[in-house]
Amino acid sequence: MNIKIVGKDLKATEAIKDYIGKKSERLVKYFGEEFDVTATIKTEGGMQVAEMDVKTPTDRFRAVTAHRDLYASIDKDIDILEGQVRKMKTKKDQQNMTESIRNKEVAREVDENPIEGEIIKTLYYEIKPLSPEDAKLKLEEKPQDRFLTFINIETGKVNVIYRLKDNKNYGLVEPEA
Repeated sequence: MNIKIVGKDLKATEAIKDYIGKKSERLVKYFGEEFDVTATIKTEGGMQVAEMDVKTPTDRFRAVTAHRDLYASIDKDIDILEGQVRKMKTKKDQQNMTESIRNKEVAREVDENPIEGEIIKTLYYEIKPLSPEDAKLKLEEKPQDRFLTFINIETGKVNVIYRLKDNKNYGLVEPEA
């Protein structure tokens, strides 16, 4: 844990530094020693403002409060930061739990039903009337897609335009009858 204290229009005394260090130790239980705290203290219109910024390798948390007493402002900042961290940790834990449940369900389905040679996924999308050139332009707009199904304006039949393996040229599938 690294602590940096900046005083704007207000001198950071040794007592204030010790107080911020002591209060910042409440965050150790969430991050271990892998975080940095930047505290900025200043006065604005008779109020003592404490601004605390906590940076971890993956996240950043920030709190700003104003109070007549600087120590009360620091306390409020730590409470806000601790709330933000708890909320983020709870959210990540819930995401991890639902992901692990989904993974277990998928693994169970695969173990129970080793499916081979069956259609297991169906995608639905809208087929629009286009000319082959317009379809090529539309496929170029979506580099992640390999093909596009459309109704050929000229023939009124369903066609498929697809990107060839060289990713430069295109192929067109057209029914004969």
